[in-house]
Amino acid sequence: MKLTVLVDNNTYIDQYYFGEPAVSYYIEDGDEKILFDTGYSDIIMKNSDKLPVDLSKITKIVFSHGHNDHTGGFRHISNQYDLANVELIAHPDALKIKKENNELIGLDLTEEAVKKICRVSCSKVPMRVSDNIIFLGEIPNLNSFERRTAIGKQHKDGCQCDDFVLDDTALVYKGKDGLFIITGCSHSGICNIIEYAKKVCNNHKVLGIIGGFHLFDVDSRLNHTIEYFVQNNIRDLYPCHCVSFQVKAEINSRIPIHEVGVGLSIDIKE
Repeated sequence: MKLTVLVDNNTYIDQYYFGEPAVSYYIEDGDEKILFDTGYSDIIMKNSDKLPVDLSKITKIVFSHGHNDHTGGFRHISNQYDLANVELIAHPDALKIKKENNELIGLDLTEEAVKKICRVSCSKVPMRVSDNIIFLGEIPNLNSFERRTAIGKQHKDGCQCDDFVLDDTALVYKGKDGLFIITGCSHSGICNIIEYAKKVCNNHKVLGIIGGFHLFDVDSRLNHTIEYFVQNNIRDLYPCHCVSFQVKAEINSRIPIHEVGVGLSIDIKE
């Protein structure tokens, strides 16, 4: 598997890509060319041209969840490329209308419009994305220190309800040496995600993680999270997007972390 960071909050010194507070990764595994999230704007198009990454070759798009910093670039991609043969994989709630303080914070296209653009596969249960990559579906609560909190409202079944972002999910690469986990924001809890990935793959060796951990404060939750990383001997951590500097520094004091920015490539052998 090869993963290339197309969109991130960070850009590297002397590498002149564009950054925004959003996520998109281009993942190659065998014949599959997978776009995991699409960023917030048309920056994904600008960065893919500069890298270069050929977005016309994508076979699948996966949404980590429905917030617009992960889905906003989809409209721009669909305006430039024919996605009729591309499969979009997401939790069913990812395509629902999401609002906070009456402002749209979700996908800026209706579910019906998306289904006219590409083939849509919505699933709450794990499904295979490629030979070695699994979409985890809905993440259960598996520990006591990561509790979901509502972010705005979601329009569902004709009513508005608190949105606990049940659509938040992740990908897991299952290699011969262990698992590598790819997250968007980890609203489900990064340790919940890891535990579920281990269960789904029947493999307890986690090599690394890239993505947002949705951690901003140095507090008891972070302490539990770091202890979990240490106990699981996770050697390669790539925290980015929704992880504060203070949190990165605290993690790095216990486990050396990698810097993430647009253009980063990670190669993991089978």
